[in-house]
Amino acid sequence: MRRDKAIILAARVVSMIFTPFYLPLLGLIILFTFSYLSQMPWPYKLQLLIMVYLFTILLPTILIHLYRRYQGWSLIQLGSKERRMVPYVISILCYFVCVYCMDYLHIPHFMGNIVSAALFIQIVCALVNVWWKISTHTAAIGGVAGALFVFGEYFGFNPVWWLCLVFILAGVLGTSRMILRQHSLAQVVAGFFIGIICSISGLIFL
Repeated sequence: MRRDKAIILAARVVSMIFTPFYLPLLGLIILFTFSYLSQMPWPYKLQLLIMVYLFTILLPTILIHLYRRYQGWSLIQLGSKERRMVPYVISILCYFVCVYCMDYLHIPHFMGNIVSAALFIQIVCALVNVWWKISTHTAAIGGVAGALFVFGEYFGFNPVWWLCLVFILAGVLGTSRMILRQHSLAQVVAGFFIGIICSISGLIFL
C-alpha cells in the first residue's frame, strides 16, 4: 500500500514539474544557449524570458486554477475530456496574446515562432479533444523534441544526447500520466507525435 502511494505521489510530482506550459520558455532557453542568439545582451534575454513566462506559464496556470476552484473540481475531475475545453481556450488565448505582444515589440521572427509552434500544438490538441482525450503533457515534450531537431539543423549543433534525454523524460512523463489514469498508452503516444509534428511544422512554416 505504501509503495503504491509512493508511486502515485511520484507520478503527480512528475506531472506537476513537466507541465505542458513550459514548452515556449524551454525552447527560448535552448535557443539562447545553442545559437548565435547567445551573444544577445542578458537584460534583453531576461526580459523576453519573463514576458514569455508570464503569458505562457503563470497567467494560464492562475486562470485555470481559479476556474477549477470556481467549479469546485479537483485536478482529477478537471482532467475529463468534457471539462478540458475551457482550460484549452484559456491557454490558447494567453499564448495568442504572447504572440501578439512579441510581434508588436518586433521580437525576432524565429523567437516568436517558438511561441507560435506551442500555440499550434495547443490548438491541434484542443481540436482532437473534441473527439478524443489526448495527452497535452506528452504533446509538449514532443514539441521540445521537434524544436531540438529543427534547432540542430538550423544552428549546426548535434542534438542527439539532448534528444535521448527528452525521450527518457517523455517515457517517464507518459508513464506518470497512465499511472494517474489520466490517459491510455495510445493517448500518450499520439500526444507525443502530435507535438513533434506540430513543433517541426510550426518552426519551419509559421
